[in-house]
Amino acid sequence: MTATWRAESGRLVGALTRMTRDITLAEDLAQDALVAALEQWPATGVPGNPAAWLMTTAKRRGIDQIRRAETLRRKTEEIGRGLREDDGMPDLDEQVDYIEDDALRLIFLSCHPSLTPESRAALTLRVVGGLTTTEIARGFLVSESTMGQRISRAKKTLTTARAEFELPTGEERVRRLDDVMAVIYLIFNEGYAATSGDDWARPDLAREAIRLARMLADLAPGEPEAHGLHALLEFQGSRLDARTGEDGAPVLLEDQDRARWDRLAIRRGTTALRRAEMLAVRGVPVGKYFLQAAIASRHALAETAAETDWQAVARLYDALAEAAPGPVVEVNRAVAHGRAYGPASGLAVLDAIPPADLADSPLVPGVRGDLFARAGRNDEAAHQFREAARRTRNDGERALLERRARECGG
Repeated sequence: MTATWRAESGRLVGALTRMTRDITLAEDLAQDALVAALEQWPATGVPGNPAAWLMTTAKRRGIDQIRRAETLRRKTEEIGRGLREDDGMPDLDEQVDYIEDDALRLIFLSCHPSLTPESRAALTLRVVGGLTTTEIARGFLVSESTMGQRISRAKKTLTTARAEFELPTGEERVRRLDDVMAVIYLIFNEGYAATSGDDWARPDLAREAIRLARMLADLAPGEPEAHGLHALLEFQGSRLDARTGEDGAPVLLEDQDRARWDRLAIRRGTTALRRAEMLAVRGVPVGKYFLQAAIASRHALAETAAETDWQAVARLYDALAEAAPGPVVEVNRAVAHGRAYGPASGLAVLDAIPPADLADSPLVPGVRGDLFARAGRNDEAAHQFREAARRTRNDGERALLERRARECGG
């Protein structure tokens, strides 16, 4: 039941939003259909087409609700057109036209420019991902009431902004697609490497982001960056189980048991990357997600850490720094250059980052500590690891950094 709901909720809410032009009402109707399914399916069995059953039930609930409101008779005609009370359960294709477009519209609506990135992420998980408020709150380490208020405010903001439930076109579509992908990537990163809390990662959140990326790539097959994002998250997500040991302690990439990597996810990532490459060959521009996916593929396809083609990774990071410059990219470029050409090369890249950038982040001292350790400068490495441990808000990462400081004799 949960799997069916997660798979269909975005399409269901999207279609209902198109019919009602009201995202809150659409979500309520979808939830009513879910409750009805939970009540009826255990006794009657799961129908042959669960999605059609949910859609028909939601539409009927909508008809009943709107009929009770005299001022909404016009919406009654729109939502009820072609559906008689004595109809059987029709096929989903007959019920909803352009259902894939509806799902894509809903993703774009959830990532409207009037919302903050945090609100976009929460609303996307709620109305597209089908997660409960409790699940989203747990993923972002806030109280259920706080997350509920954030989602409620996001819906009100969309209403106030008179957000249109239509796919943007031209340059606006490109900008909005970037926002959509950024939100999905934000969700994944929070699950893959939690910014705070007790856990090194929150795999459920990361896997939900992978599912959303897969959905976006299916809905936008001509967008190479959508395939690039999907490939990137599949490659990165393939390592989720190997990122912690049996005791729950973090395990660095080079020390991971690659037998625990998810080979199916790697195959999915490879396929998605090839799709992006085919579009690129036809002249469709690619960008930062494609390049990051290409980098991740070098790690995913290496049988051992020693077989990683670090020079290729460094070249790709050089290209990424041109396409999407930023301090985080530079930190990762320093890692790649340190592995490919020696610690001194990596430190030169790292030292070029303005001190004000990432001033409160553990990234720079953490990577500097690693490069110092590889150069045999253990005292300096221990100092940097301790500084990184002081800056992090994640308990798992702090334990890892403190351990590395001790290993350096600090």
